[in-house]
Amino acid sequence: MPTAAPSQAGRGLFGTMPDGTPVDAVTLVNKGGAAARLIGLGASLQALWMPDRHGTLADIVLGHDDLATYLANRAFLGATVGRYANRIAGGRFELDGHSFQTPCNDGPNCLHGGLKGLDLVPWTLTSHSTSDAIFTCRSPDGDEGFPGNLGITSRYHLGDDNVLTVEITATTDAPTVVNLTNHAYFNLGGAVTGGDILGHELTLAAGRYTPVDANLIPTGELREVAGSPFDFRTPHTIGARIRDVGEAQLVLARGYDHNFVLDAGGGAEPAFAARVADPVSGRTLELSTTEPGLQFYSGNFLTGTLPGKGGRLYRQSDALCLEPQKFPDSPNQPRFPTARLEPGQTYRHVSSYRFGVTG
Repeated sequence: MPTAAPSQAGRGLFGTMPDGTPVDAVTLVNKGGAAARLIGLGASLQALWMPDRHGTLADIVLGHDDLATYLANRAFLGATVGRYANRIAGGRFELDGHSFQTPCNDGPNCLHGGLKGLDLVPWTLTSHSTSDAIFTCRSPDGDEGFPGNLGITSRYHLGDDNVLTVEITATTDAPTVVNLTNHAYFNLGGAVTGGDILGHELTLAAGRYTPVDANLIPTGELREVAGSPFDFRTPHTIGARIRDVGEAQLVLARGYDHNFVLDAGGGAEPAFAARVADPVSGRTLELSTTEPGLQFYSGNFLTGTLPGKGGRLYRQSDALCLEPQKFPDSPNQPRFPTARLEPGQTYRHVSSYRFGVTG
């Protein structure tokens, strides 16, 4: 698959599932030449080209070049994940006195929806234009143990101002829990040639985070970030404190893999959550979201065995994830923002990624 930015928007075929279901690909292009390629498998962001300070376009998200590699290597690259993004302790939760068991695919936890989450489903591309693509899917009652028939829509919009907006909505016919997010892996220096992200400067609009136990499940505490390596309220390079062996939380997660409690999260409209800047390329990313939490993941479990684009093997800290969402294990933790969705309600998650340059 070519690495150069496409010059025209359009729709094509990315591949065919083993059962014969086609997987669409669609490309969005704005007036400045920035482009996004989306694929139907998991309604995923497969590639995203943005300019550096010299105007040079590069693909800045991790992904795979073909469908077979996605199916053989489940790493959630760019996918819409759920039905419950992040972890549920023991894969168990209760609703209205009824117990539900979901698959434990992450040690003793259910992660990102279980054994066959939404990232492995071929979504339907229902409409597209130069700037928009809308994918839909239906998750039936009992899917991976979750109750209710869930109808889901994921809409991508690429503006001429280099803002990529992701809007995810869902409805149910029975009480259920829903937590959906996009799992893009960003490297602002370039997904193929950019090196690691340890030199990226990160700002997080969060004065607290949720520390985890040995299974990476939140303990329930909302801990202040002040005086710790988790304080990104002013910009710090990601690598500056990531090897701090005196911080038990970094040892447990092999780096950053924690939910941050956003200061202005949980509103009806997106609020500022994070900023990333790459001093080398000059590219910047500003994230705003409606979600109450943001999982910052520094690519700790990329082991050098995952095949990437252009023959590259993805290694630890080759990219970072900023995943706006409800808190991990919210169905089992009453202090956390609820993930419950009732019939007649609409789940709505909007996140915007504004790309620019500095220097």
